[in-house]
Order: sequence, then structure tokens, then C-alpha cells
Amino acid sequence: MLLAVCGGIAAYKSAELVRLLRKRGAEVRVVMTQAAQEFVKPLTFQALSGNPVHIDLLDMDEENAMGHINLARWADMMVIAPATANTIAKCAHGLADDLVSALFLASTCPVYMAPAMNQAMWGKAVTQENIQRLVSQGVQFIGPDAGDQACGESGYGRMAEPAGICLHLLSDENAALKPGILQSINVVVTAGPTREYLDPVRYLTNRSSGKMGYAVAQAARQAGANVTLISGPVALTPPEGVKVINVETAAHMYDAVMEHINNAGIFIASAAVADYSPDAAEAQKIKKKDGQINLLLQKTKDILAEVAALEEAPFLVGFAAETTELEAYALAKLNAKKLDMIAANWVGRTEGGFDSDQNALDVYWQSGRKSMPLMPKSVLASQLIELIAMRFHEKNRIKNTG
Repeated sequence: MLLAVCGGIAAYKSAELVRLLRKRGAEVRVVMTQAAQEFVKPLTFQALSGNPVHIDLLDMDEENAMGHINLARWADMMVIAPATANTIAKCAHGLADDLVSALFLASTCPVYMAPAMNQAMWGKAVTQENIQRLVSQGVQFIGPDAGDQACGESGYGRMAEPAGICLHLLSDENAALKPGILQSINVVVTAGPTREYLDPVRYLTNRSSGKMGYAVAQAARQAGANVTLISGPVALTPPEGVKVINVETAAHMYDAVMEHINNAGIFIASAAVADYSPDAAEAQKIKKKDGQINLLLQKTKDILAEVAALEEAPFLVGFAAETTELEAYALAKLNAKKLDMIAANWVGRTEGGFDSDQNALDVYWQSGRKSMPLMPKSVLASQLIELIAMRFHEKNRIKNTG
């Protein structure tokens, strides 16, 4: 394990991370930026890791003075914790003016980053763009968490706790550390809105863009899953390697889901399916009339509930978009529909939600919850798939040993 420590007050947490990694049997070598040494001395990490700490880009003690290349080839995994906004920006744009950024460029192993920065820096658009760029290159992010910060402010930007980072990286119970965390698992994802026709030219619909569902489908595919994406009408490019089935109405989506659900290990229902549709669509365009027009609506089939009622139901992940009482409504839906997990987000606010390229989620399951801060939907989807994979594999282990 190659641990890169950058300059921030969270560097003190990295000392505990080294201790926990060593306790779990990992061999750890530490590299530090110059700024990191202002917060924690290299001697601390040398004592905890049992190895010399590397701080120079050109290490004259190395036989060929190419210490960064040797370290990069040695590592099975590289972790940058804390990953500051500065280091994230360097890595995103291919700069290599210190040991940490040079190691990032030279490494061929999996790379993880645990961000730590002021909440305003985390929320800055350019920071999120840098993170999205790195995610597209295969970097995995752990955290950040929300809470009080050393600057006196509060919000997202706190480095994840060492125990959580260690679990993410090394625990056999966390399939996320292995390539292909959903390798060969059949996953069905629904995305986008539905259209419920009043007549040949008019329909009822909602504001869903499908961006979150498409990002989830892509992340599942990148995790090794065989993905079937059942999509309502959207203006998005289908993810590469994903089977896409285009539908329009809630009834069409129901039929498509039931046709493909039998062999699915996981069902992720992120589509915004209409709750009601017209009792009957007019064959001809409805003409304008004076006064009011009355619409008779009927309830559509509850796709998620129907899948949950199957004798061999897959691992079920629902979504809840709410304007009020997010947690209460999400938990009610989790229990009423007997879901394994539910991902809830606010809509109708200035940031995130419909149409936006960013979102935030509160994810609930029977024994826990996890908050994911506002970030690009592609990044958020990757973190959500990791969490789904972890809970999915845990459920299967309990079933197989029970």
C-alpha cells in the first residue's frame, strides 16, 4: 500500500490510517508533500509504517535516482489521504512537480483519494470538475464526510475517518477493493421519465432528465455488471456496453422490467415513473374549449412493489425524490415496499435534483445510512454502486451461510 499524505490538518488522521492498515497486514510505504511535513513529521510515519518516508521527487538513495518510478511499480494500491484540492487539481491536469503527483502519473495500480478541504473549496465548480475528470480515468473517491471543520465552518469536506477508509480498502467484506465488484452480475436499471398520453400530441410527464439513472448504469457496467437500462424518453447518449431498451409509458416500462427481471441479481429503480395516467387517451387531438376540462386518471402499476413481490426477488434499490420530509418519506418507502436500499434526494432546490449534472443522496437500509454530498452525478453514481455492491454481497453471504 502506497499512502500519499498531502498538506492539510487532516494529515494527523493519516497516521491512524497507517496503524490500522498495518494491523490488517498491509505493508505500507508513505510519501509526503512538503506541505504535509508542516503538519506531521516524517518520523511519525516512519515509526508507524516501519519503512523510510519518501519526500523527494529525485531520490539520490535510489540506485537509478528514479525513486518515484520504483515506488509506483512496487505498489499494489495507491491512496492519497488527505487529498487536497491542490493535489486533486494537479492529478486531474497531469502536472507532476512533486513526488505525490509524479507517483500518480507513474502508477499503474488502482488509485484511491480521500478528499479533505474547506467546504467552500469542495463545493467549487472547478473542484468538482477535477474530480469528475479523475473518476472518468478510474480514480475512486472515499468521502468526504460532513461536519465541523478546523477553520470553524461546517459542511462537506472533512476527510473520511481512518477506520472507514481502511475498511473500504482492505476488508474482504468490501467487494469494492477488487476489480469488477459486480463482475458478471445481471443488473437492471430504470431511468428517465414516462409519458402518459392524453391524445396524439399531449401527454403528462415530469422533469426527470435521466442523468442519474444513466450514470448509475454506466457505473454498474464499469464495475463489471451485465447491465440492462430501461429508459424513458431522454436526450442522453446511451452508456457504452449497456443494453438499452427505450420505452415511453409507465405500462411500457412495467412490461419491459417484468420481461428482463427474472435473471437479474440487482434492480435499481431510478426512473421517475408516472403515478397516474389518463383513463383513456383520446384518438384525436383534444380541441380547445371554453371553461374547464376534466381529466380522469387511473393509478399506474407500482413497478418496484411488483418486483419486490416476486418469489425470487433481486436485490432492490429504490429512489425517492422529495420536496419535504426527505428521511421520513424515504424510510416509509423502504419499509412499505420491502426494499434492500433506498437513495433519496431533494428536488425543487437551487442545487442538484432534476436536470442538474450534480446531485446529493441520503442512502438508507435497514441497519444503516450514508450521506453522499453534492458532487457530479457520475462520481455519485460510482460511490452508490460501491455501496450497493457491498450490501448485495453481504446479503448473499448471509443467505448462503444461513
